Amino acid sequence: MTNSLPMTLRFYRGLSSAMVPLAPALIKRRLKLGKEDPERIGERRGITSDTRPLGPIVWIHGASVGEVLAAAALIERLRALNIRILLTSGTVTSAAIVAKRFPPDIIHQYVPYDSPRYVARFLEHWKPSLALFIESDLWPNLILQSAARRLPMVVINGRMSQRSFPRWRRAHGTISAILEKFDICLAQSATDAERFATLGCRNVAITGNLKLDVPAPPADSFKLERLTSMTRGRPVIAAASTHPGEEEILIETHKMLASFFPGLLTVIVPRHADRGPSIWRLVDAARLKAALRSRDELPTGATDIYVADTMGELGLFYRAAPIVFMGGSLVPHGGQNPIEAIKLGASIVHGPHVFNFSDVYEALDTSGGARKAETQEALVKQLGQLLANPQAREAMIAASSRVVEELGGALERTLAALEPYLLQLRLEMGAANA
Repeated sequence: MTNSLPMTLRFYRGLSSAMVPLAPALIKRRLKLGKEDPERIGERRGITSDTRPLGPIVWIHGASVGEVLAAAALIERLRALNIRILLTSGTVTSAAIVAKRFPPDIIHQYVPYDSPRYVARFLEHWKPSLALFIESDLWPNLILQSAARRLPMVVINGRMSQRSFPRWRRAHGTISAILEKFDICLAQSATDAERFATLGCRNVAITGNLKLDVPAPPADSFKLERLTSMTRGRPVIAAASTHPGEEEILIETHKMLASFFPGLLTVIVPRHADRGPSIWRLVDAARLKAALRSRDELPTGATDIYVADTMGELGLFYRAAPIVFMGGSLVPHGGQNPIEAIKLGASIVHGPHVFNFSDVYEALDTSGGARKAETQEALVKQLGQLLANPQAREAMIAASSRVVEELGGALERTLAALEPYLLQLRLEMGAANA
């Protein structure tokens, strides 16, 4: 197999093997930065204390929180078929979400570092029957060794961003040697499908975006009542999954709006919870009153901005705020998924940078289901109009709900495309139980 690979992949394989002695230093640094779980660091080297259950296993891999949550409904449907699931991801935050929101029989492992030795350990222990890679987190050694073991592999919810596509196109031989190992790529859109095909996927189908079929995030009823009791009667805006550079704009926006809407509360939910204290300092420097959820503080009547720097509680704030600004869109990050907020009855405002979900936001904006704010002045205007006009909010919610319903269905199309593989698994399960 190695001799048939392009030189770039042969070099990568050699380098990733040679880097193994440096792994302890890398792990130590990542532990210091809070990017690894010290109790489970062995999983990064393909070592686990978990026992492999009997029978076939479907291995699903996603990079982080967004990808893992996108597969939630699919995982639930596979569980209903009594298929065991091995779910891998690469971040501490995604592991925490799996522990909090997924059933206990879902086996979660950190994906091994992409060294041939670590990958071989992982595959030898788990011996998956089918591998599903979510979107585009494609590690060369992981894929090449899986292919060498004749493991069927499928890209699900496939996405190739406008930033990644030109880079991969310049390295066509490298990406083609990886993508040709997949049986099929199930792409989110026609654009994604065309890009995957151009880069070397032999079999591509359009199934839609699984993130449109995700269930609304849960919320603890006691925590919700406690929060709403503190905010009742106040106008509330939630800024969800914000990124550096956005909080300053949101703080200034709050100051402008508060002069027209007395008692306004802005809830900032940073994409990365560990940024909470630094956001609190920004609010304090702006001479506004802040409260920090990670300190178990609740917003009081004097609180201007509530920094919700905890994990897995977006469902709480989507329910508490009738207006949601979707973060990652005022800076060139590409925007965050608005679907969960829409399903919980929020009206959506976003910035200009939404290329991660361009099809979704285009449909929402065109239908009146969301509003785009190109500048801070536009953001103040859009939020102000929605705060002042409940009827406009209701019309937006109705329009966005129609869009979500029309664009949905990716789950069923994905399951239909996977049916030949699932049929084979059911036959194996039947033979094992005979």
